[in-house]
This record gives sequence, structure tokens and C-alpha cells, in this order.
Amino acid sequence: MSEERIIESRNGSAWQLPAIIVLGLVAIAGLGFGWNASSKLDSTQQTVATQVKTVEQSVQQDMTSLKDRFAEDEKANADMQGDLKVVTDRLKITQGQLKKARLQADAVAKQNDETTQKLTALDTSVHTELATKAGTDDVTNVDTKVTAVSTDLNTTKEDLKMAKSELGTLIARNHDEVDQLRRLGERDYVEFTIAGKNKPQKVGNITVELKGVNEKKNQANIAMTVEDKRFEKKNRALNEPIFFYISGTRIPEEIVVNKVGKDQISGYISIPKANAQQTSASTNSGK
Repeated sequence: MSEERIIESRNGSAWQLPAIIVLGLVAIAGLGFGWNASSKLDSTQQTVATQVKTVEQSVQQDMTSLKDRFAEDEKANADMQGDLKVVTDRLKITQGQLKKARLQADAVAKQNDETTQKLTALDTSVHTELATKAGTDDVTNVDTKVTAVSTDLNTTKEDLKMAKSELGTLIARNHDEVDQLRRLGERDYVEFTIAGKNKPQKVGNITVELKGVNEKKNQANIAMTVEDKRFEKKNRALNEPIFFYISGTRIPEEIVVNKVGKDQISGYISIPKANAQQTSASTNSGK
């Protein structure tokens, strides 16, 4: 009986040891599998985290780039609006000058028509007197009137021969033509001669400075100071008017160079008489 128990005890010990070993191996395998899975999970998490960080950096860079582009577009839009405003303002000025030129041209045409009508009426009167009076004294008086009519007619023809600026003003080419324009009574004329470069000279209500001349091409470079604002005009041809405005006036003044020599120029400044009235009215209203 005791031998059977000993045999059973031995048999039980024989199968328990392999079972424990197998269970130990299974446990070790499970730990290895778990460690491997944990390692892969950590690696996957790190990879995902790296990718997410890369995506975030890329998105941040794209956002920064978009902001920079948006800022550039806003600046470009602002510059474009500024340029558009400048062009619009210049266009308004050009349209205003064109309107003034048309008005002045119409006035000149009207004046020419009135002169022609007066000459026609006077000529008719002269012929009537010739037809009705035969006395020597009357003929002499008529001859005097005819001479006067011819003189006025020649003066008018000379006026019409003068070149006109883009604003319709007559351009004098010499002292005699300046005197003819003075007699019209619409503008004041200040003649000048500047000898030597870089020597500012007061002419009328502005300062003029000779910067250089090109005698072969009949061109001059001048600097003008108008109400403390200085600007240069280069390669200006003879008898080419340069227009400028004085504060409180609507009609431009003009400067014309008639003659160039070695470091010397001559010309005139044309000042509308209406400007003096406008300036006086502005001063009085300011008071």
C-alpha cells in the first residue's frame, strides 16, 4: 500500500515539473511579446508625434507665408490706390486746363470776330465817305482813316501769326511781340536776361536760375523756385512755355525762354492780371 503511494507521488512529481517549465516558458514568451508590442507602440507613438510635429511646422510655415502674402497684397493694393488717386488728380488738372484752354480759345476767336466786324464796318464807312464826299480835305481824312485801318489790320494779322500754347495763350518770340501782347491788356509781362550759371535771379514773383544751355539745339536747363518750392526743367526748347500756378489763383502763369547764348538766356514771365485780383480777394477773405 505504501509502495503504491510512493509510486503515485513520484508520478505526480514527474508531470508537475514539466508543466511548471512549460508555464514558465509561456510566461516568458508572454512577457517578450508584451515587451515587443510595447516597444512597437512606443516607436509608433514617436513616429506619429514626429509626423504631427512636422505637419504642425508645415502648417505654421504655410500660415506665415499666407500672412506675408496677404500683407504684400494689402501693401500693393494700397500703392495701387495711391497711384490711382494721383492719376485721377492729374487727370482732373488736365481736364481743367483743357477747359480753360477752350474758354480762352473761344475768347480769342470772339475777339477776332469782333475785330473783323469793326474793320468791316469801318471799311464800309470809308467807302461811303469816298462815294459821298469829293473834297480834297475829305479825301485826305479818308486816306488817314484807310491808313489807320491798314495799320490795325496788319497788327491783327501779326497777332494771329503768333504761336499759341496748349492753353490758348499767345507766345511772344521777341521784345516787339511782348509789347504787342502788353497792349492787349490781359497779362503783365516781365522780361529778363540771366547771365551765368547757378546764379538765382528774382523775376516777377518767382526765382529763376540757369543750370545750362545747348546752343546747337537751342535748349536750356533752368531751375525755378515758386513759393519756396524748387523744381528743374531740363532741355526746354526756345519759345516753349512752362506753366506754373501760384497759391490762390486758377489761371497759370508761364515762363518762356526766347534766346540762348553762352551761359545766358533771355525771355519773359507772363502773369495774368486776373490772378492779382484772385490773390487780393483770397487775402481779404482770409482777414
